[in-house]
Amino acid sequence: MDYLALVKTIALSLVTKPEAVEVTSSTEEGVQRLLLHVADEDTGRVIGRKGATINAIRQIVRVSSAKAGDSVEVDVAENAAE
Repeated sequence: MDYLALVKTIALSLVTKPEAVEVTSSTEEGVQRLLLHVADEDTGRVIGRKGATINAIRQIVRVSSAKAGDSVEVDVAENAAE
């Protein structure tokens, strides 16, 4: 399954600046780590109140990856203040 596309599709439905959405992937110790990059003003939308939105995204990816026997983690990139 293409977890990058799954996370990007979900994020695109949440943000106000879809052109800034980017998902990068790296693999460490058999775990695929997805890093979601969004515009500064959309970070709160993706994280949600008390982390509810990002936790829901993580749960969707976790269930999808478990069915396929994969191990995938999702995080939101920290945007550097300029």
